[in-house]
Amino acid sequence: EGGGDMATSGAGDPEALCCPGAGGLALLGLAPGAPSCPHGPALLFVKTSPGKEEGRRFYACSACRDRRDCNFFQWEDEKVSETRLAAREEYNRSHQPSFTHRQNVERYNNFILLPLSKRRFCQECQQLLLPAEWENHSDHQFLCDISTAQLETPSQLLYPLENKKTNAQYLFADRSCQFLLDLITALGFRRVLSVGTPRLHEMIQSKASQEDFRIRSLLLDIDFRYSQFYKEDEFCHYNMFNHYFFGGEAARETCRKFLHQDSGERVIMVTDPPFGGLVGALSSSFKKLMAMWKETEKGVYNNNQEMPMFWIFPYFFESRILEFFPSFSMMDYQVDYDNHALYKHGKTGRRQSPVRIFTNLTPSMIVLPVEEGYRFCAMCQRYVSSGNQHCEICNSCTSKDGRRWKHCVLCKKCVKPSWFHCSKCNCCTLPNHSCEEAGAGCFVCGKAGHKRSTCPSLSRS
Repeated sequence: EGGGDMATSGAGDPEALCCPGAGGLALLGLAPGAPSCPHGPALLFVKTSPGKEEGRRFYACSACRDRRDCNFFQWEDEKVSETRLAAREEYNRSHQPSFTHRQNVERYNNFILLPLSKRRFCQECQQLLLPAEWENHSDHQFLCDISTAQLETPSQLLYPLENKKTNAQYLFADRSCQFLLDLITALGFRRVLSVGTPRLHEMIQSKASQEDFRIRSLLLDIDFRYSQFYKEDEFCHYNMFNHYFFGGEAARETCRKFLHQDSGERVIMVTDPPFGGLVGALSSSFKKLMAMWKETEKGVYNNNQEMPMFWIFPYFFESRILEFFPSFSMMDYQVDYDNHALYKHGKTGRRQSPVRIFTNLTPSMIVLPVEEGYRFCAMCQRYVSSGNQHCEICNSCTSKDGRRWKHCVLCKKCVKPSWFHCSKCNCCTLPNHSCEEAGAGCFVCGKAGHKRSTCPSLSRS
């Protein structure tokens, strides 16, 4: 979660990575017949430079930005020899997990039959150990006496993958996780497609035995370690950047079956991708999951209906998300994480988490906790944070970051309280900015207000 469990996707173009000031990369998406790496089909990119024609196209790993984690790279027009193709297939095979999901389920069933004193978990291999395997791990650090409670909360047993260039595995704090589950329950959903949200999934799973609890969850995640704890109808090994099911058609069918709403059970998708992930690639995969849902619901909904969805992402990606999903709106609720220093729920200024919920549900339906200072704005017909005051000129509650924003007559919009209007730049900006730098703007798109590394154009399809 929290920036999800998947890699902060980017391209492995050696030239672009070595020369960050030389231009940008544009995502062209999944191409028919794309070559594959251990993370599934590669994505097609093109090098771009301001005012110049598009550069040469190339394929790179969909899931890893750092080439040390996956060094897959191939020019689109490159002729690949049979020898190299065979070597690549062998490499992909050798980088698959040592156990299949089915084998992991069998191992788990044997593991839970063991007495507590014989239940061990290898911290180095991140693996549940059966007694016959102890000797092979004798020089490793391991945990003993693994309880049923620990098995039900694998996100706390497993090490979070926190390497920011490859993984961004931040996990929902209990406050946010419980809020999401309460909201889902109140809205009447009975099935949750948990895409990169293992902590929400395990909270749902842990309550499954309760008589009055009827919600079910299916976890789609790139972290295969979770296959040790969940059955094949509870977890699918999945890459959300290229809509790739590692388990093939059987896993795809598991997802299809789950999305079919038996007896009118409503489904909602909840996703928490890595914040470094390309919005274009994520949107493409989410639309394919929505299409899968729509296929199972023929005759139940009209063609314009979208699968209900919560996309958890920082507020500064709002324009990019709305570009791909115009029906979405951003809620003021601050999502916070256990293991991220900055993404915490706070009361003032920059201590507040920038992570929000984007949804295609009617905003007035999303009731936010009054005890945390959220209130209902009758004019906007949605719940807003305490500092988000309604602007009569904009006719909207305009704050994005939780602070009270101010209206600039010259810019004709509300801006952050720390900004002021610069007559040279003809826009509101920070007081200590340099007008020359502001005029130069982003190297990729030429616009002001962001750096090349965070340019929305980098993920534009």
